[in-house]
Amino acid sequence: MTYADGKSILAGDKVMIAGRYHGVVLASMDEASYLPGEEGWAYLGTGVMIDTDFGGLVHYQDDAQEDIRLESRAGE
Repeated sequence: MTYADGKSILAGDKVMIAGRYHGVVLASMDEASYLPGEEGWAYLGTGVMIDTDFGGLVHYQDDAQEDIRLESRAGE
C-alpha cells in the first residue's frame, strides 16, 4: 500500500487520516514491515494496521490510500 505520492506506507510512520485524525502505522502487510511485537497482523495479508486517535486499531486496505497522508517517518 502506498501514499498518494507513491511512497510505501511503512511501520512506524505517523500519519494524518481524512485531514483531521492522527495515527501510527503498526504494520504494513504489503511491505512486510512491522513494529516490534506487531508481526501477528501478517495474517491479514494486505493493507496496513493503524493505531488511530479516533477509534483505536483500524485495518485499511488499498482503497483508503487517498485518505492517509504521511506526517513523519520513523528515523527521519
